[in-house]
Amino acid sequence: MQTVISFIVIFGALVFFHELGHLVFAKRAGILCREFAIGFGPKVFTYKKKETVYTIRLLPLGGYVRMAGEDAENPEIKPGYRIGLVTDENSLVKKIVLNNKDKYPDIRIIEVESADFEHKLLIQGYEEGDETELKTFRIHEEAVVVEDGMENQIAPYDRQFVSKSLGHRTMTIFAGPMMNFVLAFVIFVMIGLFQGIAVNEPRLGELTDDGSAIASGLKAGDEIQSINGDEVTTWEDVQGNIQKHPGKEIEFVIQRDGQTLSIPVIPKEVDREGKKIGVIGVYAPVEKSPLKAFSYGLTETYHWTKQIFVILGQLITGGFTLDSLSGPVGIYKSTEEVAKSGIFMLMKWAGLLSINLGIMNLLPLPALDGGRLLFFLVEFLRGKPIDRQKEGIVHFIGFALLMLLMIMVTWNDIQRFFL
Repeated sequence: MQTVISFIVIFGALVFFHELGHLVFAKRAGILCREFAIGFGPKVFTYKKKETVYTIRLLPLGGYVRMAGEDAENPEIKPGYRIGLVTDENSLVKKIVLNNKDKYPDIRIIEVESADFEHKLLIQGYEEGDETELKTFRIHEEAVVVEDGMENQIAPYDRQFVSKSLGHRTMTIFAGPMMNFVLAFVIFVMIGLFQGIAVNEPRLGELTDDGSAIASGLKAGDEIQSINGDEVTTWEDVQGNIQKHPGKEIEFVIQRDGQTLSIPVIPKEVDREGKKIGVIGVYAPVEKSPLKAFSYGLTETYHWTKQIFVILGQLITGGFTLDSLSGPVGIYKSTEEVAKSGIFMLMKWAGLLSINLGIMNLLPLPALDGGRLLFFLVEFLRGKPIDRQKEGIVHFIGFALLMLLMIMVTWNDIQRFFL
């Protein structure tokens, strides 16, 4: 159960903040966002606030923000159609009812002559009972189309994604991966604040309950002057001396409360990667300060970003195999192992996954954020956008191939871990 909860929290946080980046910058640009979804497939939870529906869906394969202008937006209402209009006190159309009109007592039935939901926001037609006069009805910019009881807000052209400047569109798409890097940085800062930052000093940090250090009388905070007569000036010196004497008594000369003490300790012998080393059950000393935590967040984010790019390079030059990739099942199993090491290792794992998600989404592949940004680059160089239909076909094919790869990776994970 602990693993399930950990996986749900980590996966949910990564996808949530990624999609939140898209949502926030889309709304800042004035784009109508129809849905903010975590997962794909059937809805498990739904909540509507203002013009956006927030959903949690069954399949944990990512998420999305459905923005106006990405698909066919407004219904095609041809001349001769009979529709119902519900107007407000200013005579602006607030509802366009396509069927089941009898449910609206104050509805005005018209036969459509023309309709423009994107630019002019007008409907022209002949009202029932007065078929001789062509009337013009102005549409409210937040009007809804009602069909089979379902309401769908219209999307005027200036609220659609495609109407925005190249800069706004680029920032809206880039904001998703960017938020993953921000999330990773925040996680590492929190680790630094609550766990502390290891410092390279000859001082004992936290002691384990079952180690030989605490059994011998050593205490956290003891300043180590020498081990077996060898002077130590860094934590690395302390660690090296302990590891060199597995199962053998060594003498610690320490400074505690102004007193110099000599304490014998026998390091426990353990096997690490085929080599016998000594351990006494003590952690490195740590410091807790906002400034150091901030610095730690930056360095860890940079370090793991660099490491992931190195691994990507090895995948490209060393040959691609499915075993090199992990889907939700593989991530779940890894989370299960990491969770055994405690909350801070789990947080570090979440930070690493967040950076990985950000980088993967920036790859210039169709259907990913990086693929869309590549089309924006081409648009910038050409001075005009690529045909939307052609771009849509490329992204559709890319998404289909991505889903196929996800299925293959997931099946490979199932075979590795369960069969």
